[in-house]
Amino acid sequence: MTYHILIAEDDQDIVELLRLYLENNHFHVLTAANGKEALELLKQEKVDLLIVDIMMPKMNGYETIKAIRQTSHLPILVLSAKSLDHDKIIGLDLGADMYMVKPFNPLEVIANIKALLRRSYQFQDTTVSGTQLFKYGDLEYDPERMVVLKNGKTIPLTACELKILVKLMSSPGRVFTKSQLYEATGQEGYYEGDDDTMMVHISRIRAKIEDQPSKPRYIQTIRGLGYKFEG
Repeated sequence: MTYHILIAEDDQDIVELLRLYLENNHFHVLTAANGKEALELLKQEKVDLLIVDIMMPKMNGYETIKAIRQTSHLPILVLSAKSLDHDKIIGLDLGADMYMVKPFNPLEVIANIKALLRRSYQFQDTTVSGTQLFKYGDLEYDPERMVVLKNGKTIPLTACELKILVKLMSSPGRVFTKSQLYEATGQEGYYEGDDDTMMVHISRIRAKIEDQPSKPRYIQTIRGLGYKFEG
């Protein structure tokens, strides 16, 4: 299977560098010079993953991510010169799956793209119980479509968010550590620095499924241990 990668980047030198490495790894490459062009291509072309810069003309990366997340679980890798933790948190909070800082190692970019594709398109191979329907209150997981619904409407979750939420829903009342939830996303090598990333994921999930995210009904924090789902 050939995966289609869309690069949204206004620096042509970076585009050509990424294209070289992507094509050498047998990916099909599409390009857009800004967020608006990227959104138009997403309507017209098959795209399996988006690489997006933050600082672009017409529509920046943050706006692009926000627009995509309204309707799609498309894996998104941010590649930006904005290196402050604040910038990274904004990108992840809006729905990016991964955030890398320029200058970058092209081989590391390729490795992260492959990891995101594995996590996003081999969901059924993870430790999550992917065939069972879960229904709690106004929330429901549909395993055939691999979507979570609230009051019958699909919630726009990223691939990571979906895996974390379904992992929690699979065992209501059970406390999962941050490490266990991290592993549920298909990643390996958890370390303490990943705590902040998991907290961002949980915060984003709550914002999408809870009526009052500051007073969550479903996802409870168990201080010093992790999180549990209340059915």
